[in-house]
Amino acid sequence: MKFSTPLVRGRLVKRYKRFLADVILDTGEEVTATCPNTGSMMGLAMPGAAVWLSVSASPTRKYPHTWEMVETDLGRGPVLVGINTNHPNRLVADAIAADAIPEVSGYATLRREVKYGVSSRIDILLEDPQKGLAYVEIKNVHLSRQDGLAEFPDSVTERGAKHLAELGAMVAAGHRAVMVYLIQRSDAERFSLAADIDPRYAAAYEVAREAGVEALAYACHLTPEGIALTRPVPIEA
Repeated sequence: MKFSTPLVRGRLVKRYKRFLADVILDTGEEVTATCPNTGSMMGLAMPGAAVWLSVSASPTRKYPHTWEMVETDLGRGPVLVGINTNHPNRLVADAIAADAIPEVSGYATLRREVKYGVSSRIDILLEDPQKGLAYVEIKNVHLSRQDGLAEFPDSVTERGAKHLAELGAMVAAGHRAVMVYLIQRSDAERFSLAADIDPRYAAAYEVAREAGVEALAYACHLTPEGIALTRPVPIEA
């Protein structure tokens, strides 16, 4: 996924009201940017952090800048971390179309945001006359509290637990169901659930796995020019 124009760099002043962030650009200009992330962004919203913003040319945008990435360092040098939760679905869809995720390759068609379950939409529905249906749910991952370990979630997510239950119901109905944890950072060497942050989600995950829901974790490579899904990451029990 390429950005339409390279991102601009600045320093975070503060994040507030969940969806806004004040940033001083390297040019010295202070701007208010949209923050497309509803989570806690634990460890990623520290004042003074180097951040990267995209800029929209739309005349109707109240805030032309959107916060895309933040630089963080857990001891092995700075790493870019993607915080925009609007990107993972596109990244995974593009990767599936390019056969870059072999676990879910070979399906005839791919549709996004298809209604299913109880008032929900599946991120990706794969369909094939021979393979049948595969329901693919995608979660954005950016939390890391230990070097090399990516974790999800970074805050309590009742909606996430609901999605796991609905995926389990799809397996019970005779279909495939796959949870993809898309890690928007390149330093991830393994993935685990943050059970201390949301024990109910961790419990729902175990129930879903026992029901036959599959789980995958993939890391990304990030630059100010774009983001690309790169490699699978082992999931720790």
